[in-house]
Amino acid sequence: MKSDAVTKGMQQAPHRSLFNALGLTKEELEKPLIGIVSSYNEIVPGHMNLDKIVEAVKLGVAMAGGTPIVFPAIAVCDGIAMGHIGMKYSLVTRDLIADSTEAMAMAHSFDALVMVPNCDKNVPGLLMAAARVNIPTIFVSGGPMLAGRVHGEKRSLSSMFEAVGAHAAGKMTDEEVSEFENKVCPTCGSCSGMYTANSMNCLTEGLGMGLKGNGTIPAVYSERIRLA
Repeated sequence: MKSDAVTKGMQQAPHRSLFNALGLTKEELEKPLIGIVSSYNEIVPGHMNLDKIVEAVKLGVAMAGGTPIVFPAIAVCDGIAMGHIGMKYSLVTRDLIADSTEAMAMAHSFDALVMVPNCDKNVPGLLMAAARVNIPTIFVSGGPMLAGRVHGEKRSLSSMFEAVGAHAAGKMTDEEVSEFENKVCPTCGSCSGMYTANSMNCLTEGLGMGLKGNGTIPAVYSERIRLA
C-alpha cells in the first residue's frame, strides 16, 4: 500500500508515534489510509451540510475496512463573492484547492481519497487534484438546494437577480423584492439551477467518479446521507 511509506518498518517508528498522537491504533494503521477531503464551512450555503455527509463517509470507509482521516479544502461562494472585489479571488481558489489537496495527499501517503465538495470552483479543483495524485478517488457532493416558491411558482437565485433588475426598471416594489429575497433560497445546497456546481456534480457522476445520484439528490434529502 502507498501508506506503507508512513506506517511500516523501523524507519517509520517516528511516523507511527505521531499517528499514536492522533489516537489511531495499530490495527487502524494496518488498514488502507483513506483521506476524506471536507469542504465544510459556514459561509457557503452549498457546504453547510457537508459535515453530516463527512460523518456518513467516515462510517462507510470504516465499514469497508479502511481508516478514514479527514482534512479540509477551502471553498468560496461565488454568489456572495460577486459584485465586489471578492470575485477576483474566486477562480484563484480552484488552483489553491487543487494544489493544497495534492500536497496533503502526497505528504501523508494516503491510499485513496473521498472528495466531499459542492460548489463552483471546489469540484473542478478537487477533480484536478484527483488527476494529479492518481490514486483511487470517489466524489460524494453536497447536493442541490431545493427550489424556492413565490406565489406558487418555482424560483431560484437567478430569479433574485431578475427581481433586482425589475426593481431598477420600476416594475417591482421594495416589498416584492424582499419577498423574493426571503423565499428563493429556502434550504442549504448548491444554488438550484444548472449552474456550475450542479453541472459539475452531474459531470462527475457521468465520468464515473461520483456515486449514482451524486448530481441530483437534493442536499436536504436523507437519501444524500445514505448515498455517502
